[in-house]
Amino acid sequence: MAIIGLLAALIGFSKTFFIPVGQGTFSAPAGVHIHGFFAFSWIFLFVIQPFLIHFGKFRIHQILGVAGIIIAFGVAITMVPAGLFQVHKELAQGLGPTSYSTLLGVITSGLLFLGLVLAGIYNRDRPEHHKRYMLLATIVVLWPAWFRFRHFFPQIPYPEIWFALVLADSLIIIAWAYELYKYGKLHPVLKYAGLFVIVEQVLEILLFDSSPYRKLAIWIYGIVS
Repeated sequence: MAIIGLLAALIGFSKTFFIPVGQGTFSAPAGVHIHGFFAFSWIFLFVIQPFLIHFGKFRIHQILGVAGIIIAFGVAITMVPAGLFQVHKELAQGLGPTSYSTLLGVITSGLLFLGLVLAGIYNRDRPEHHKRYMLLATIVVLWPAWFRFRHFFPQIPYPEIWFALVLADSLIIIAWAYELYKYGKLHPVLKYAGLFVIVEQVLEILLFDSSPYRKLAIWIYGIVS
């Protein structure tokens, strides 16, 4: 799962970030670059941590876990300037009030990610719970990378559904299938917290840019901008 997530991030952001940065054509506020640093640091950390457990490097795993707390808060906090950048970008493109609705999705994703991470930290002495919370947190933070796969497949309609929801949350379904195959049942964390993630993201798709949704997004924009 960690390697799949890393590949998704590298491929997904290749056209919109890595290649433009390499060509010197990417322009964004410092907050966006800082968010990218924290987000990719989290993904790289999620790749490293299971290997440390596998090879019995528990002390190093714990030390990096402390760094992971800082990284997680960095990811969540810097989602705000990244979300504001996206709002301003869409306003400049002429998308009008709908642009503000984007910010609410960014904020809810940040809160969901941080909530799952904190649950993982709280259950750090219960490894079966801990690793599943961290997996779900990483799946949540990866949805922007999956959404950017639309640039590779522009002919596919409703990318916010097929890429940001179906493809992104398919990792939860795969985890469910693996657990059923290996253990014959689902672990409660993966079952209920995973279902919560899916339901929350489905509701966001259904409610996106509705009148209450947009009003709440504009209210949040007024606070954080």
